[in-house]
Amino acid sequence: MEAFPIQELALPIALGGHDIIGQARTGTGKTLAFGAALLQRIEHGGREPRALVVAPTRELALQVTDDLLVAGGKLGSRVLSVYGGRAYEPQIEALREGVDVVVGTPGRLLDLVKQKYLDLSKVEVLVLDEADRMLDLGFLPDIERIIDRIPAKRQTMLFSATMPGEIAALSRRYLTRPTNVRAESHTESDATPQVVQHVFQAHQMDKPEMLARLLQAEGRGLTMVFCQTKRACDRVAADLAQRGFDAAAVHGDLGQSQRERALRAFRNGKIGVLVATDVAARGLDVDDVTHVVNYECPDSADTYVHRIGRTGRAGKEGVAVTLVDWSDLTRWKLINSTLDLPFAAPEETYSTSPHFFETLGIPAGTKGTLPADKRNGRAGLDAEKLEDIGETGKVRSHDRGHDRGRDHDRDREQERPRPRRRKRDRTRTRAGRPVEAGAADTEKAADDNVVDAVATERKRSRPRRRTRAGKPAAAGGGTAEASQTA
Repeated sequence: MEAFPIQELALPIALGGHDIIGQARTGTGKTLAFGAALLQRIEHGGREPRALVVAPTRELALQVTDDLLVAGGKLGSRVLSVYGGRAYEPQIEALREGVDVVVGTPGRLLDLVKQKYLDLSKVEVLVLDEADRMLDLGFLPDIERIIDRIPAKRQTMLFSATMPGEIAALSRRYLTRPTNVRAESHTESDATPQVVQHVFQAHQMDKPEMLARLLQAEGRGLTMVFCQTKRACDRVAADLAQRGFDAAAVHGDLGQSQRERALRAFRNGKIGVLVATDVAARGLDVDDVTHVVNYECPDSADTYVHRIGRTGRAGKEGVAVTLVDWSDLTRWKLINSTLDLPFAAPEETYSTSPHFFETLGIPAGTKGTLPADKRNGRAGLDAEKLEDIGETGKVRSHDRGHDRGRDHDRDREQERPRPRRRKRDRTRTRAGRPVEAGAADTEKAADDNVVDAVATERKRSRPRRRTRAGKPAAAGGGTAEASQTA
């Protein structure tokens, strides 16, 4: 088994205890580049953690934790992941028992530090993974608070797939004479070279049909579909399920247990399509992802690189398809020029376009609905157990199946005929005794006549006052004389 370039370059420097700024494409082994050195250099068996890895997303924190557990298995390394959405108690209990490495997101790390459950005073190695993403998400103040609680005498490693100017400023402030490690040529495109990229100009209303036919391409394995918004994720996943595909959504509005269940089902092959926002574009390492579809145009070149980096990992080949709407052409041209791609003018494409079928290897005659004999080829999302993780925070979205059940029950409630209300027997009374209808009507008419007469008399007796320029004016026009006479 050969090491990746970033591992060959970074490991000797990291093992020597030097600070590193590492840059390499996503999917080229950055985690082990710092993980192997980290596990070798720290002291094991203490109560307080000796290494801290900060990650921007929960999914990346889980991924890094899994990789470190595999790498440190023979060393007996105790690695703990801490992130929001899960109950505090298991994480606090693990910290009390003692851990060697803590991997976490900034928010939960700070919460545990403030509550004095996490002690960072013994940390010897600090790793900032996907640092550019943490800056994009506004985590810089949290990162600074975390670093202020770590001893100044430490080794700091900063890794990312892209290296904007803000990262350079961060490194100058917190790293000591760092070594810059870049695992590819500066003239090489940032886009993953082993991924075959296709870009089509598509109509918004035709995208569901295009996606459904694309998912029936020859050789298509696990597929990730990226959307810009949470609502779009839910809508696309529900549409694919209706068309017969095993699909699930992952986004920030789902409960943490639901997000983890969907990712487990995808990793285990129980579902074939994962529809996600960019929360899943960072650090998610899933074997056998053959296709990535940008259902909606990404907002930046960095986002595009990280999205398509979910396929073509570890030297494997993959396919990336981007559907650019008319309104997104300007944004796409900027991404295209930044990455020096040959798709400045994407070809106008529809779900029936012959070149769409030919380019992606879609069998002729494929329709937008999965044939009945090809359905249920996977176990489905329901086959993956939903864990009770003691979620924190409000869960604002739920599984489609549960939502569908509740909506169906709600519709049934609305359709159910309501019992007719009995008309209340309004019997008129006077002094607690019933009044006969005739007498009551006669009395009401008399009362109405009295009210009308009183109202007419009030109108007649109301004095009419004349005004001039907003001031009362005396009859006859002599205001001053009238006031003197009065």
